[in-house]
Order: sequence, then C-alpha cells, then structure tokens
Amino acid sequence: MGTTEQAGAAPAHEGDRLVGPAAKAEAFTFGEPTPVLDGREVLDYLECYDNGRWYEPPVSLEGLARSSKASVYLQSGLIFKRNALARTFVPHKLLSRQAFEQIVMDLGWSGNLYLEKRDNMLREALGLRPCLAKYMRRGSDLDTYHQVRSWRDEHQFRAGSICHLRVADINQEVYGLPEWLPALQSALLNEAATLFRRKYYQNGSHAGFILYMTDAAHNEEFVDNLRKAMKNSKGPGNFRNLFMYAPNGKKDGIQLIPISEVAAKDDFGTIKNISRDDQLAMLRIPPQLMGVVPQNAGGFGSVRDATQVWALNELEPEQARLLQINDWLGEEVIRFKPYDLPAAGN
Repeated sequence: MGTTEQAGAAPAHEGDRLVGPAAKAEAFTFGEPTPVLDGREVLDYLECYDNGRWYEPPVSLEGLARSSKASVYLQSGLIFKRNALARTFVPHKLLSRQAFEQIVMDLGWSGNLYLEKRDNMLREALGLRPCLAKYMRRGSDLDTYHQVRSWRDEHQFRAGSICHLRVADINQEVYGLPEWLPALQSALLNEAATLFRRKYYQNGSHAGFILYMTDAAHNEEFVDNLRKAMKNSKGPGNFRNLFMYAPNGKKDGIQLIPISEVAAKDDFGTIKNISRDDQLAMLRIPPQLMGVVPQNAGGFGSVRDATQVWALNELEPEQARLLQINDWLGEEVIRFKPYDLPAAGN
C-alpha cells in the first residue's frame, strides 16, 4: 500500500471531531488481489497421496462436506436427487430404505458410496450397512478399507467386505469426486453475497453518510449536540429522526452525502441469480423443480414435461449406476420402480 501525505499537516482527528482546515490528506493504492486458493489448483493433482497405510483423498472431505451446505440451491439439489431415488427404491431385506438414503446422499455430496457386507458364520450375507463416506479411506493395496474418524479412532475392515462405488474421475482411480465440484466457486460466491448483505444490515454503526455543513453555527455547543444525536441514532433502534435548526441558513448550507449506497449497489440480486444458475446447470435440475420463481411472465414451461425429461436423462442413469451393487454382491438387492407421474387432474 502506498500513501501520499500532506507535509506539515496536523493530526486528522481531535477526539471525535474531524478538524477540517488542518486535516491530513491521504491517498491509498492497493495491489492486485491475491486469492487464498487459486481455482485452477483445486483440481490440479496427479494422484492421491499414499501415507503408507491408505490413500488420502484428492480433496479435503471435511471441507467438501461443509461446502455442500454453503448454498441453499446446492444442498436442495442434492436432497432433490436423493428423494427421487428413494421414491423409486424397492426395499430389500438386506438393505433398508434408511440405509439406501444414506448411501445415495454420500454418493451425491462426495462422489463415493461405501457399503459393508455383514456375514454369518457360513459367509452368507446378513445385511448391508452404510459406511459414512466422510471417514472412509482406501488402503494402499486398493483392496482394504479403513474408517478414520481421528488419529486415535481407526478401524480396518475385513478384505472384500466393502462395496465401493465412485463417480469416475479423469485424474485418478482411487476415489470418486462429486459432479458438482466445478460449481463450488459459485456456491461459495452465493454464500459470501448472502453473508455480506446480512452483516451489512446487522451493522448499525457503519458510515452511512456524510453530513456536510457550511452554515455558521451559533455556538460550538450546537455542533456538539448534533454530533451526539447522530451517534445515538446508530446501532439497534436506528433510523431515528433528527431535527436541525439553522437560522439564516442557505439552501445548500446543509447537505447529506450518502456513503453506504456504494455498498448497497453491489448487484446482490444479480450475483445471487447468476451463481444459482451455475449450480442448477451443474446439478442438471430444471429450475421449476427446485422452486425457483420465474422472473418473466412466460415462466419456465410445463413442470410435467421438465420432470419427465429429467427422469429420463438424469434419474435413470443414476439408477443404472447403483445397480453395480448387485454385480458386486451377486444378488438383486437394488431394485427400482418406474418413475411415473400421476395423470393430470389427479
């Protein structure tokens, strides 16, 4: 940051009062913005790190889990897909509906699905138990799996007891990655815009305007009382009325110059809408199925038609991916009903 100061200037502030004639003038310059995390480096990796016992995930699963809740549209889209799959799932004695919803949610947010097969003494399956994808790690031999909740809480599963389904990635074959990962920056931008606007409204003591006064006051006490009244108007219970008496004042003797309008004109609605569209495009869900209010008189078109096309292009491929569990187990545990819509008028 570079500064240019007026030589021989007196201090800019005297108590709470801005001293005009002797005020110090400063000019500020800022360098180029430096991102904390370069977006190009998020997915720029060659392989997963092997710590000697298991492979570390290519991205932080802890951060990924938090990021999936950063935006209402992203979380709503994941829940929408889970509900659609759960609606068509036929429960099995080895896999309950609750367990199915868990593995489908894990597959949506992390791109990985883990099922543990519990056997009896005869090596016959007793049931399939979901393992939370957030804590699962794949062993260095790619056949064993570990559950790692902390450095003191580790568990190694029996070899061959874990069914691992993953969303294919182009850079490595150890873990899957969620399909919505390219929309992560849009989700974080949506969250940042909301938090900024929320803090803006909660912060009642920000500089909202400059009261520019050129009329001569009768005495200094009048200015002090005005300053005190303006201070008391900030914070909780703000937007209070002020009364000012300026005898023989001119038309422009007192002017109100707003500052906070700059922050208010940050295109909040545009940022929210564009980042929302990015997330819906990545989730591939029509906006009318997500409860998005149309901004034009024509709307988004038929909800029924959009649902049928979405079920054909997105739901059925997701169901086909889950059928890989049957191939691994050698038994038809995963079954689905047709995604039929009630007839119009019913």
